[in-house]
This record gives sequence, structure tokens and C-alpha cells, in this order.
Amino acid sequence: MKKYAITLFLSLLVGVAFAQRPGERYDPEKLKAAKVAFITTRLDLNSDQAEKFWPIYNEFSDKREAMIREMAEVNRRQDQPLSESEAQSRINKRFELQQKLLDEEKKFVANVSKVINYNQIFLLNGLSRDFARQIYQRQRRDK
Repeated sequence: MKKYAITLFLSLLVGVAFAQRPGERYDPEKLKAAKVAFITTRLDLNSDQAEKFWPIYNEFSDKREAMIREMAEVNRRQDQPLSESEAQSRINKRFELQQKLLDEEKKFVANVSKVINYNQIFLLNGLSRDFARQIYQRQRRDK
């Protein structure tokens, strides 16, 4: 019963997060709350798990986003062709960042596996993408 009450509450929270007037910009806090509700529901986290999971996930997510932004900067093209040494330097920097990202993900899995099981960790891999897809579909439907 408690599980259903939590699921209902999170579903309502998601609905409130998306109830915006056309033409308004999205509210980042509501969007983050909706993502938390979406992932919590999909992973079927109980309150104890959620309390321990979210700080670990948020720390990893922040690091991951920073590294992805850094990779995007390295991959940014210039109007003029790069010299061979500059191209080689950028490729090596990209490899370093990709390795760093992989190392951070391994560390995240090691930390979060103390809170949730490996099946939940495996499911987590695609949930951010599923959430983004759901947002996109909802925006298209509402237009």
C-alpha cells in the first residue's frame, strides 16, 4: 500500500511539474523534481534507498555534465583547419576525458551498489534518456 501511495504522489508531482502555460520557459526546479520522481518510480526506490541514492547520483551527474561540456569544447570546430599537432592534441585530450568519464562511472557504480542492486543500476543507464524522450513527446503533444 505504501508503495502505491508513493507512486501516486510521484505521479502527481510529475503532472504538476509539466503543467505550464504555453510560451512560458520551463522551471528548472520543477523539471528536476519531475526527473527525481520519474527515476525514483522507475527504479522502485523505497524512501531509505532514495535518501541515500540521490546525493550519490547528483554528485556523479554534476561531474558527468562538466566532463561532457569539456569534451564538447575540445571537439568544437574552428573556421580554419587545425594543424596536425593541434588535431593530435585535441584527440588525446578527448581520450583523456573519455577515460576520466569511464573512471567516474565505475566509481559511481561501486558507490551506488551499496544502496541499490545491480539490476536497478543497469536500468538507471537509460532512464535519463527515457525522461528526456518523455519530455520531448509531451511538448510535441501539447503544441
